[in-house]
Amino acid sequence: MLVHSRKARWAVWIVFLLLFLPLFALPFLVILAASFATNWSGALPSGATLEHYRDITHGESMDALTTSLLTALAASLLALAAGTWAALAARSLRGRGRRVMDGLFMLPVAVPSVVVGLSLLVAFSKPPLLLNGTREIVVMAHTVLVTAFAYQSVSAAVARLDPVYEQAAASLGARPAYVLWRVKLPLLLPSLTAAAGLCFALSMGELSATMMLYPPDWLPLPVKIYGATDRGALFTGAALATVMMTATLLVLLVMSRVRNRASYR
Repeated sequence: MLVHSRKARWAVWIVFLLLFLPLFALPFLVILAASFATNWSGALPSGATLEHYRDITHGESMDALTTSLLTALAASLLALAAGTWAALAARSLRGRGRRVMDGLFMLPVAVPSVVVGLSLLVAFSKPPLLLNGTREIVVMAHTVLVTAFAYQSVSAAVARLDPVYEQAAASLGARPAYVLWRVKLPLLLPSLTAAAGLCFALSMGELSATMMLYPPDWLPLPVKIYGATDRGALFTGAALATVMMTATLLVLLVMSRVRNRASYR
């Protein structure tokens, strides 16, 4: 929209395509092609089969997909609750207090996720809170890793929130809890759904910390994909990756529709 001449627009589109196709679109297309392939002897996979998808429609693969969906759903909801609470609380802070709050919530993304996994492994390896070998520690790790993104997204929305609505409700005698539930949160709903979608997508693809913590009965799909490719089953891994991408996109599309409806209200 900032480029007015026709030639300049074509140049921008060409540069965009030259950057987008090899860096973003092509790798995903290759994974999609490999999920239907029978061999890969040239530059691209070849052959056509649905056998890889038939193999993953039952057994551990579908259990792994369900595990990832449940983990991502729980982690995104917990991260959204914690991030929203912290963003609303940080609004009243100034100076050093606000910087400390930002630093605490951004710390998990400032270090490698494997460090987060190791820290949880050490912290909860002994009573009174023994979580090693449980599914709860996997959900906790994902929550810790994605809460920073929820906090940042909601903080940006809170900063743009017009205080007039809160002041009007308070002047009419509304209690703080009522103002929060009926004024602030409805105004923040589009940003909340966007933050939840981002947290869900990040949790679905998390691998490093998960590899250190998952128990045998709670195997997420990224670990299953890693195991398949590590054994040399590239086509099965590609099919699993395609299923994971599709499931994630479907959930994000649903969240996008909710966000759009909330924006129009």
